[in-house]
Amino acid sequence: MTLPHVRFAIVLTIALSVALPNASRAAPLTTAPPAGQAAPALQWTDLDGRPATLAQWRGRPVLLNYWASWCGPCLKELPDLQRFSQAQTPLPDGVHVVGIALDDIDAATALRDQLQLTYPQLVEGDGPPGTAAAFGNRIGTLPFSVLIDARGKVLQVHNGALHPADLARWAAAAGGAP
Repeated sequence: MTLPHVRFAIVLTIALSVALPNASRAAPLTTAPPAGQAAPALQWTDLDGRPATLAQWRGRPVLLNYWASWCGPCLKELPDLQRFSQAQTPLPDGVHVVGIALDDIDAATALRDQLQLTYPQLVEGDGPPGTAAAFGNRIGTLPFSVLIDARGKVLQVHNGALHPADLARWAAAAGGAP
């Protein structure tokens, strides 16, 4: 090893010896899920530029799904959410799916049209973490989902894509049919 390589190895060793013990104390992707707490009063914009609030869906369970057009796992998850929404919508206690795009209205509208999403799509232009932070997603992981019961209490939060089996469990947890 040459002298510059030895110096680099020493500096790297010192840096890792400082960083690694602290890595186990790093902040988790989410804080403790706010299960059982009332969901905060939140407001977004729909794809027509009108305001939309979380409260307007009170009376049915709601699955909020935060996504973005540039997020690969989000794009993979959206068709599953569309199928889930179509199955839940006709049920009296079915889960109401609401998408929240961390994009501009044009990008969210284009993707909604391309994927033929029929459940409500809202936009939050500030980008991650935005209102998802109110549910514990402090660093803006996407996709990110929140299940809220019909009375407005948070039941579950999830970092990453939800799969059909997850969605069935969430429907059961919300008191609806899978």
